[in-house]
Amino acid sequence: MLEIQNVSVRYGWHQALFDVAANVRRGRITVLLGTNGAGKSTFLKALGGLVPTEPGASVRLGGVEIARMPAHRRVEAGLALVPEGRGIFGKLSVAENLHLGGFAHRARTDEKARLEHVLELFPRLRERLPQIARTMSGGEQQMVAMGRAMMSRPDFLMLDEPSLGLSPLLSKDMFRSLRRIATEADIGILLVEQNARLSLEIADFGYLLENGHIVGQGPADELRTSPDVLRAYLGEDVVPG
Repeated sequence: MLEIQNVSVRYGWHQALFDVAANVRRGRITVLLGTNGAGKSTFLKALGGLVPTEPGASVRLGGVEIARMPAHRRVEAGLALVPEGRGIFGKLSVAENLHLGGFAHRARTDEKARLEHVLELFPRLRERLPQIARTMSGGEQQMVAMGRAMMSRPDFLMLDEPSLGLSPLLSKDMFRSLRRIATEADIGILLVEQNARLSLEIADFGYLLENGHIVGQGPADELRTSPDVLRAYLGEDVVPG
């Protein structure tokens, strides 16, 4: 399990997160919902070691405290991040991007098998292995980013707005891939996503983040029918019964 407690983040005088706590289980998808500026991306960056947390934060991965580890050691511990904007190496080929994902020590023993698994999840990448990544469509680049993260052999995968800029059809395909990743590879997924409807359809559990605070949580099927969630995140008016 990925156990998160007391995560607070400041940018100068501005406090972006206030003692955020959450749990992510292996083989499950946990979605973090919130409006723009709520602190969702900051939360993922804090877990990945890309922004510093305030004293007292605890991030335990499989019982091991990683909150004070640098970012590369968190990857070695089993935590991978696909950032908003994908962050792929545009001048390199698809194959080179994927092989770079397997650079972590924990990932070197079964790299060929994991590459094959990635290509099974994203068949389009098999055809595009020699192609330069920046020449691909947005959806294909997202596949490269997710595949590269999978190559690090993570126990937990964090994704920041993976459907951003994708067509509705590609978004549905991508969400189906996430469900397969969770169930087939026993990977815990922490998903930040503006498409609340699709993310709640595939998620097992969800948290609601507002102004840096967790203001609600529960099983995804309950959040899908919550009047507050319907109004705030799904854009639906609730008629009193």
